[in-house]
Amino acid sequence: MDNLLQLWGATGLAHIQPGQAVMIAIGLVLLFLAIRKGFEPLLLVPIGFGGILANIPGGGLAWSAAEAALHSGDPAVLADIARVLGADAAHAGGLFKALAEAPPMLLHEATMVARGAGFSDGMLHVFYSVAIASGVAPLVIFMGVGAMTDFGPLLANPRTLFLGAAAQFGIFATVLGAVGLSTLGLMDFSLADAAAIGIIGGADGPTAIYVSSVLAPDLLGPIAVAAYSYMALVPLIQPPIMRALTSEAERRIEMTQLRVVSRREKIVFPLLLLILVALLLPAAAPLLGMFCFGNLMRESGVVGRLSETAQNALINITTIFLGLSVGSKLVADKFLDLNTLGILGLGVVAFAIGTASGILIAKLMNRFSTTPVNPLIGSAGVSAVPMAARVSNKVGLEANPHNYLLMHAMGPNVAGVVGSAVAAGVMISLVGG
Repeated sequence: MDNLLQLWGATGLAHIQPGQAVMIAIGLVLLFLAIRKGFEPLLLVPIGFGGILANIPGGGLAWSAAEAALHSGDPAVLADIARVLGADAAHAGGLFKALAEAPPMLLHEATMVARGAGFSDGMLHVFYSVAIASGVAPLVIFMGVGAMTDFGPLLANPRTLFLGAAAQFGIFATVLGAVGLSTLGLMDFSLADAAAIGIIGGADGPTAIYVSSVLAPDLLGPIAVAAYSYMALVPLIQPPIMRALTSEAERRIEMTQLRVVSRREKIVFPLLLLILVALLLPAAAPLLGMFCFGNLMRESGVVGRLSETAQNALINITTIFLGLSVGSKLVADKFLDLNTLGILGLGVVAFAIGTASGILIAKLMNRFSTTPVNPLIGSAGVSAVPMAARVSNKVGLEANPHNYLLMHAMGPNVAGVVGSAVAAGVMISLVGG
């Protein structure tokens, strides 16, 4: 009997907490949505699986060496770490809080103490440190996205750039909303948290991850899940807003054929875009620089192998580790709180405002232009490429079977990618110090 009890005590089931069970269930739901419903499977499969791994009782796969040492409960190790952090070793909760808020130098010392005692970083924590904490994975993905992007529709109709810019209103409106909720005492978000949450409105997963890793690493899990969930739900969220803000006659507007864009224009544009934006807003240079570099590889025509690798193998490998790294942040004590619900709510508001802003600006443009644009393409200003453009095309075809808006909608869609990178740079410059 003693052996059986000892065996039971060594299992994860004996130590599972209700929060861990809930998070494992959430991980399974994400896998279900990805596999059965087809919601962003490339990201939700590794995120969901990483979330399950992170909540295995006693596994410690998402713990740093210092966190593993604190969870061990070894009095001698706790005392050493408490001395480094200037905290009370008798209160475990206080130690965890002190570790989470420790400046880099003290965190490094605590980690060295833990490693000296035989503790090591968990697998998922290593993935997170390499892929996200360093900022590498989102930048590599942006390079791959750039290599897959055609600026032709934007260059053929430059005024659609304003539609992509308009869709970023959702980002800044949500920042104000998050700050307002905190001021009223309904939520507990700092200005940096609010800025990271607002980026969800751009419907750009890599940008949301990059900004949250810089400004609000503790909110990375819920922000990433919200961003990719709303990207997957574009076909459900956008059409009601589009129909509510446009008339039947507006949805039937047919747009003129786009002109052919020369190869020279496509080569010069990413270089010009990077130089102009980077000189004005250096904080946007990492994201926009990798995006423009990927696009230059595509359009130059002389590095086909590099472009093909960036579009396929490299972005796919990076996506695997990015998803698992995000999943490592779906631990019960960091995800299951009121702030997570606030993030999910503010995220959908940001997305809705971005969609509506693009449509309204398109309608405003029609008042001052002799060549009308179909307001439906304004909703494609969010940077969910190419889902938002496809939704614009679908709703347009419902109103007019001869109205093919896909290529027209790709202009604001691509502009939205650029706009979200610029918005990210603004947030990091203003809030990140």
